[in-house]
Amino acid sequence: MAIFDRFSLIGRVALVTGSGRGLGLQMAKALAGAGAHVVLSGRSGDMLDEAVASIADAGGKASAAAFDVADLDAGREAIAKLHADHGRLDILINNVGARDRRPFAAFSDAEILNLIQTDLLSAIALSRKAADIMKAQGHGRLISVTSIIGNMARSGDAIYPVAKQGLTGLVRSLAVEYGPFGVTSNAIAPGMFATETNAAISAEPDMIAFMRQRVPLQRWGRPDEIAGAALFLASDAGSFVNGHVLTVDGGMSIQM
Repeated sequence: MAIFDRFSLIGRVALVTGSGRGLGLQMAKALAGAGAHVVLSGRSGDMLDEAVASIADAGGKASAAAFDVADLDAGREAIAKLHADHGRLDILINNVGARDRRPFAAFSDAEILNLIQTDLLSAIALSRKAADIMKAQGHGRLISVTSIIGNMARSGDAIYPVAKQGLTGLVRSLAVEYGPFGVTSNAIAPGMFATETNAAISAEPDMIAFMRQRVPLQRWGRPDEIAGAALFLASDAGSFVNGHVLTVDGGMSIQM
């Protein structure tokens, strides 16, 4: 097999959560561009429809499944329907992440639980359902989007890193448990990307100066620069990579 053929996803079916825009949409576009049928998910049906249309316009195959990942039953039902419709599920990318930057003492117990449910428990529930399907197939790719902040710390941002570190533990545990069945489990840890959510602050002179000082590449990441990591881990090109956290941050996390 030629090396480029190993990146082909023809005949594969993928689910990418939080893929109506931002990094999720860029990863979905990469998988579709390699030949997979990609099911995009999110809470906004209209946004998903636009995202599906953008993939179709580029010649890819995609469909939408609108649900809130915080509703664990809805997530499991969406995977069951996807499996019934397509007869397989080869790739799951857990991409959704909610963030609330406040002092630790400002959170109520309920607010903490809501964030953990969205950022961590949802990935556990979806991965359990997907792993059952992949184990029976003898093939699968479980991918979770963590963050470099999981290995770092900032004042006033305590709960998000907790959830992201939990995802790293989940990824590694699943790598060991499901590896014998042909299912790999890995993570992507992004740094700072100039997505739609960060568009305003990424253009601020102070933030531009900060990035030039803090990131060896001296800039924000472009959203499309997450695509290669997702495609590599989802394809046969990454078939012997298991239990790994692939950092995509321009070198930010290694510079003193």
